[in-house]
Amino acid sequence: MELAQVRLLVTDFPACYRFYADVLGLKPQSGAERGPYEKFSPATGSAGIALQSRAMMAELLGELAESATGHRSLVVLRVDDLDAYCEGVAARGGVLLRGPAPMTDRMRVAHLKDPEGNLVELQEWLLLRTDRA
Repeated sequence: MELAQVRLLVTDFPACYRFYADVLGLKPQSGAERGPYEKFSPATGSAGIALQSRAMMAELLGELAESATGHRSLVVLRVDDLDAYCEGVAARGGVLLRGPAPMTDRMRVAHLKDPEGNLVELQEWLLLRTDRA
């Protein structure tokens, strides 16, 4: 089994597209700024984030509401220099909710939300896990 992507169901597709492309700096696969689907990739790594129109999925399944309530997802992105990345995010219009700050002795994190309220965590790993015998 292989994780293909994390997909977020969104109502305001253009606003979320701009957030993931312009604010976070992820690379869109096709440039479908108005949807109903787009996959984004980081500069390194193989995992991706995809956006899909909530209305499209509601129509397909006939059971999802037109809007989400509460936190239903957390997108986690690892960066090499959290302070510099957060400065860039803020310069591009992102609003940090918390951080950069230590989360554990192994990482520092910052949190923000996309235009639909999905939580995004930015991580800087300070120490890698080692197997303990």
